[in-house]
Amino acid sequence: MFPIRDHNPSGRVPYVTYGLILLNVGIFASYWLTVPNEPRLAMFFIEWGVVPRRVMAGHGVHGLFTSMFLHAGLMHLAGNMLFLYIFGDNLEDILGHARYLGFYLLSGLAAAGLQIFADPASGVPMIGASGAIAGVMGGYLLLFPRAKIDILLIIVIFFRIFPIPAWVMLIVWFGLQLLSGFSVSGDDGGVAYWAHAGGFSAGLLMMIPVWIGLGGPAFWNQTRGQPPHPVAKYQTVTSGIPRVGRRK
Repeated sequence: MFPIRDHNPSGRVPYVTYGLILLNVGIFASYWLTVPNEPRLAMFFIEWGVVPRRVMAGHGVHGLFTSMFLHAGLMHLAGNMLFLYIFGDNLEDILGHARYLGFYLLSGLAAAGLQIFADPASGVPMIGASGAIAGVMGGYLLLFPRAKIDILLIIVIFFRIFPIPAWVMLIVWFGLQLLSGFSVSGDDGGVAYWAHAGGFSAGLLMMIPVWIGLGGPAFWNQTRGQPPHPVAKYQTVTSGIPRVGRRK
């Protein structure tokens, strides 16, 4: 189940969201095209990622920030940037550019903090923007629970795109992070599930004062739980390839 777009584009240009996407892509290209081999790349991630064991010893603290802009591969980068593109613009519209950037970075720090707390002895570097983006998703859940999100559902050879309320997709996603966090022990999973859960929780909690300032339940009543912009109209394009009937 993959989200591919929402139905409420932002009311103004989300410069910070676009800037973060470009920055992540640029940084990824800068080391992916220049670091010569996998051992050197692993050392690069240890130096600039978050290694809980090192942080607990007082080393590599800068990785709490730099790790948010590193990705292990093209699909890792593409997935994170898609989520940021879908959920970031409406939140930036509400918070404003500067507050949104601070919110994003604080979510990333909270994500790293919970991952370190969950496994302080780990020597595996944590990298990726997913913790910070999870914070964006948590904030989105509180402000726009009924926004429509188009998801691509893939079951073996069955493909279908259909809209669901944001709260369904986000709560299922968060529940999967918790389930995986409790199920996978130590460094076995390769995914920082607790970072995802920590970022999501931090984003939701940080958004509570904003939600109250907007009117709380009255804001939901006014916007019907959706971003306060016209709903985008998506058209289904019919294939121009003619159908060929079966021969009898």
